[in-house]
Amino acid sequence: MNDPQRNDPRPEDRWWERAAAYRKANEDLDFLALPELRPVRLQLELLKPELALANHRIRSTIVVFGSTRLVEPAEAERRLKAAEKEVAAHSEDQRLRIHLEAARRLLAKSRFYDEARAFGRLVSEGGRHNDQYEYVIITGGGPGIMEGANRGAHDIGAESIGLNITLEHEQQPNAYITPDLCFQFHYFAIRKMHFMMRAKGLVAFPGGYGTLDELFEALTLVQVQKIKPLPIILMGREFWSGIIHFDQMVAEGVIDPDDLGLFRYAETAAEAWGYIRDFHARPK
Repeated sequence: MNDPQRNDPRPEDRWWERAAAYRKANEDLDFLALPELRPVRLQLELLKPELALANHRIRSTIVVFGSTRLVEPAEAERRLKAAEKEVAAHSEDQRLRIHLEAARRLLAKSRFYDEARAFGRLVSEGGRHNDQYEYVIITGGGPGIMEGANRGAHDIGAESIGLNITLEHEQQPNAYITPDLCFQFHYFAIRKMHFMMRAKGLVAFPGGYGTLDELFEALTLVQVQKIKPLPIILMGREFWSGIIHFDQMVAEGVIDPDDLGLFRYAETAAEAWGYIRDFHARPK
């Protein structure tokens, strides 16, 4: 249909450059954002990191999950002191008291930040084999435990990967991810695929819903044999045995006793890395 407002356009007006329909499909962000283009966006989120990791010759990864709230001890202590001041100023506020108790518990668990950092260093030492990179640290790319693991790799000049996710609340990648291996995702499902596609081990530090989601997906994939067995390690027996009653799941009949063998506990970075290393040294 002709547009009467164009008033006999002339070629030198180059009106077509202002027309949305004339944009190349791959350059038209409004078009790519349509609901009907979701399959294309899913494919792009799968392919972009895949090609980048292949370009960096990364053959296998070690996955590290854990809470964004488990920061290094000095920062955890600072947050505790700030919470104590708030309670002192508003002693009647029950929510502040709950926050204070949480800050105390997070400080007690802040050693796991240091363990994540030590683990990142241990895994990243000697990761190159025959022009390929093995056992590259991969995290969700955020703060807390994820930062610690990426930081450990960074400490020795090794590459590490961060798979960040678009969230409603502000989140940005930590400073220690290799820039060319820092990716942003919209779809949780594709992000979780990338966590597992090259994984040769998974270490879950104390964490919340996100950590539990990622941990149980990995356990399920191994349990139902959708992926080959791999070492899955829960850092901090006291935390995990209090959060998840695995033995009770066996007693209730919802998992088999053998399913308890899909994971093991560790307390230190050296213990976790030793188990992963020994697992892959066994004759297959």
